[in-house]
Amino acid sequence: MTNLGLRRSVVLQRRPRGEPVADDFAIQEDAVPTAGPGEVVTRTIWLSIDPYMRGRLREEQTYAVAIQIGEVMTGETVGEVIASAHPDFAPGDFVAGARGWQTHSVTQGDRLVKIPKSAAPLSAYLGVLGMTGATAYAGVTEICKPKAGETFVVSAASGAVGSVAGQIAKRAGARVVGIAGGPDKCLWVQDSLGFDDCVDHRNLDLRRELLAACPNGIDCYFENVGGAVQAAVFDQLNPLARVAMCGMVSQYNEQTMPPGPNLGFVVGKRILIQGFIVSERPARMTEWRAMAEPLVADGSLVYREDVIDGLENAPDALTGILTGRNFGKLLVRVAADHS
Repeated sequence: MTNLGLRRSVVLQRRPRGEPVADDFAIQEDAVPTAGPGEVVTRTIWLSIDPYMRGRLREEQTYAVAIQIGEVMTGETVGEVIASAHPDFAPGDFVAGARGWQTHSVTQGDRLVKIPKSAAPLSAYLGVLGMTGATAYAGVTEICKPKAGETFVVSAASGAVGSVAGQIAKRAGARVVGIAGGPDKCLWVQDSLGFDDCVDHRNLDLRRELLAACPNGIDCYFENVGGAVQAAVFDQLNPLARVAMCGMVSQYNEQTMPPGPNLGFVVGKRILIQGFIVSERPARMTEWRAMAEPLVADGSLVYREDVIDGLENAPDALTGILTGRNFGKLLVRVAADHS
């Protein structure tokens, strides 16, 4: 039996109280597993860091099973096959679909998707061509459904999901206004992504700034943040507006949830507010990737990555994404990319 070396994994050591810290996690080492029937062993190259991970650290179950103490932290990865007992995969193939904050994974082959070499950078398959891109696509096309001339607003506009959502709405002919944190992010949203305007949520009078950016009200809102940003947007929703509830990162570290807004206006304005989870829409991932790969290749779909090196820094990366420290899709480079 071939010795594949040691595997390093980040496991949950204790449940965070509020903002996650490094001591909530621990690094463990064991032997790289061998592939059983139908399984594939991969070495992790890229690890995705996403806000939803905070919910998996709570003791109570949300829409997904909670991570238990001592378990490996979950997360989407892209890696290289180093051993295979599945006929569709061979050493040297690059794949998405293995999960976990670890240097090596063993996964059933039917859960993996082979990545075409040279179609795009491998890291893109965790961002613009991965779950975050498909999330934006599903929320915009299924719920918001922006029309030409309507005003579409997206929070966390410089992030992995928000940046793609706004570009999709722009292609539909909408007037797109982003909300982001800080002048550098707002400038990138306008200059690089081509949004019509961008409002800094750190502004002392967010409502006034948003009103100036959306003089005709707001027809579509793609929600990633919640809190004060949501309250400012909801004040300016037009009748028959559509709201895609993707995330509420402002409250993920809260131990007690804040009281909700008075949603009585939703009835009078006939507003649609719908939450969604992209993992329940696997067909949308396939559809989006086929559509988006040529757009990434020709540069017409813009994306940005924020890369942190080293698996041991994944906990700090998670803290950063929950506080808005990242700029673009947040990734951990676990190993060298030899593609």
